[in-house]
Amino acid sequence: MREQELATQADIDGEIAGIATAYERDVAEETQPRLDYPPYRSSLLRHPTHDLQRADPEGVELWAPVFGHHEVGASEADLTVQHAGEPIGERMVVTGRVLDGDGRPVRRQLVEIWQANAGGRYIHQRDQHPAAIDPNFSGVGRCLTDDDGSYWFTTIKPGPYPWKNHRNAWRPAHIHFSLFGTEFTQRIVTQMYFPGDPLFARDPIYQSVVDPRARGRLVASYDHDLSQHEWCTGYRWDIVLTGSHRTLTDGERGEHA
Repeated sequence: MREQELATQADIDGEIAGIATAYERDVAEETQPRLDYPPYRSSLLRHPTHDLQRADPEGVELWAPVFGHHEVGASEADLTVQHAGEPIGERMVVTGRVLDGDGRPVRRQLVEIWQANAGGRYIHQRDQHPAAIDPNFSGVGRCLTDDDGSYWFTTIKPGPYPWKNHRNAWRPAHIHFSLFGTEFTQRIVTQMYFPGDPLFARDPIYQSVVDPRARGRLVASYDHDLSQHEWCTGYRWDIVLTGSHRTLTDGERGEHA
């Protein structure tokens, strides 16, 4: 798309402000993201426009991957030791609990993450962002939750990156999370953000959750007790699967960058 065809940041800011004002005026409880959200341009084409079609779960699973607990190695949760050298960037740990709507732990849950490197670059053919690819960082990991429903990853803090929603558009730093439930058809995908990011107010994907309290549940908390002396910083982020305080998912808000 040519630059002159791209909306300006002022256009996007105005649209976001208008939607936020309407939400506050109506005082509507809207804790789930809007699938058809004009500031997020791609949502106009990607959001569902037809009724859901029923599918036979057993039939679907015949064509789906099969994951066994024995296939998840302990080292897969440390994204900093997957190559011969050390990756570049701020080393950190991210941990939290996977819970149901009643606060009970969800045990032996397969949790996967993927993310950009410290320069905001994914190892993906379609990512042509002119930032360096770190040969010692692939940006993917997985683990199983323990008896307390806890997961734990060691990784590198991702950088923000540009995307083509509008002119000078940048995504806040984030990590993608995937949870598989007990079968492939239960898979959910979401994103975790970092506190105090200056790009929050300018990001249509983050702002598509118009309820500020619900939006805040996508942001991890810095936890100094998790930080380790001369080694890493620490962040804590719980994932709630059901109930009024459940973590928002990409399936509820449409495809994300």
